[in-house]
Amino acid sequence: MKISVNNKETELIEGNTVADLARQLELPVQGVAIALHNRMIPRAEWGNTLLKPGDSLVIIKAACGG
Repeated sequence: MKISVNNKETELIEGNTVADLARQLELPVQGVAIALHNRMIPRAEWGNTLLKPGDSLVIIKAACGG
């Protein structure tokens, strides 16, 4: 199935969750937020949030500096 991650088309196996996607993208354990259709998904819900064809996600990584 195809989804959009930060405006880039990404291919996933059906039945994947947000947590599965985070693992596949090797996202850090901390400092990352994910929004599905412009709604932030709490990390506690990542494992229960199934992705569907056509979903649009935005991944935001915290940055330090000044």
